[in-house]
Amino acid sequence: MSKRSWMLVAVSIVLVAGTAVAQYPVMDMVANKVIQKYQNSTCEQLWAARGQTPGMEEQRVIGFLKNDPQMRQAFFNQIAGPVMNKMFECGMIP
Repeated sequence: MSKRSWMLVAVSIVLVAGTAVAQYPVMDMVANKVIQKYQNSTCEQLWAARGQTPGMEEQRVIGFLKNDPQMRQAFFNQIAGPVMNKMFECGMIP
């Protein structure tokens, strides 16, 4: 299994567990993993991953975020700055 697949599996498991916790401490760990992924990836790696369609696990995680607006907002609030900065550095956003 690739590194990306393992990460998606871990994210989905953590998000499932996190929905049962009131303040989303598990979601905090997932957000930190996403931030680390972007900070530790090269621009070439991010560009290569950008064109890929979401896998089953990633779709599941997206589903959790779609179904829980409060979790989604907390998640985006945590990852927005670091992820957007990396995407800007890599020329992925204007």
